[in-house]
Amino acid sequence: MESHPTKKAALLLIAMTAAFAQEKVRVEPNVIFGMYSGLALLMDVHHPATPNGYGVVYISGSGFHAPQSHGAEPLKQSSQARLYAGRLAAAGYTVFSICHRAAPRFRYPAAVEDAQCAVRFVRHNAARFGIRADRIAAVGGSSGGHLVLMLAVLDGKGDPQAPDPADRQSAKVQCVVARAAPSDLRAMARGGGGGAVASFLGMLPPGDKDGETVEQRTYREASGITHVSPDDSPVLLMHGDADPVVPYEQSEMMERAFRGAAVPVKLLRIPGGGHGATFAGAKDPPDYMGEMIRWLDTHLGRQ
Repeated sequence: MESHPTKKAALLLIAMTAAFAQEKVRVEPNVIFGMYSGLALLMDVHHPATPNGYGVVYISGSGFHAPQSHGAEPLKQSSQARLYAGRLAAAGYTVFSICHRAAPRFRYPAAVEDAQCAVRFVRHNAARFGIRADRIAAVGGSSGGHLVLMLAVLDGKGDPQAPDPADRQSAKVQCVVARAAPSDLRAMARGGGGGAVASFLGMLPPGDKDGETVEQRTYREASGITHVSPDDSPVLLMHGDADPVVPYEQSEMMERAFRGAAVPVKLLRIPGGGHGATFAGAKDPPDYMGEMIRWLDTHLGRQ
């Protein structure tokens, strides 16, 4: 059986891999993938030295929020994006790291709409980016993990009558990797992540005895676990079992829901892992980056 490196060695290997990949990757910055009320939605496109013809939309975690200041680091350039985009590009994937509208300025469903908009743009411009339009994946962590789960479970049909031809495209991706992803937002809002989730949705969570209210409908609609069905995309869930921000149970619930619908799913448990891109505190962590690449290779058709 393959042995796993120590935490220090694993993190060093990831850092070295990302640094090497970035040297070989050409980054096309600030590509406009959509507009909202005059506001440009931006992505950075990471072009690998040896592309494999497949695309990955990457969404960093942000707690559903963005800083309200000039000069704030764009989500598409976060340390998470640099780390994961580097590893994905090293494996030949063309990576589309996106920004999206975020709280407190923008509420749900703005971020979900922007994630779908990004997929539609990438699919419509597949030839331009040298990828297959029918083989697009999504990877994200934390709140970004929530958004890529929504890309997996929502129907995502385009509007055939839309004036913009990109909006006629499907926003459904072919597979997903979600790290530490919230799946049941009501449970999240009533736990440790309550403030961020309530702010993102613009309302407090409903109580157990509440009837059919706006709060009930919104929390249900915004939760990936509500939308699970047999036609969902295959999903790899990665989660630290010591995560103090998004409880590990969130991924366990999602795994059970996918299995119940006969959707291909795998939950990679990171023993001792906390919240964050490298699962801080993990004890003898598995090769989660390698698992991510293998999942994409398998479900995008390279194997």
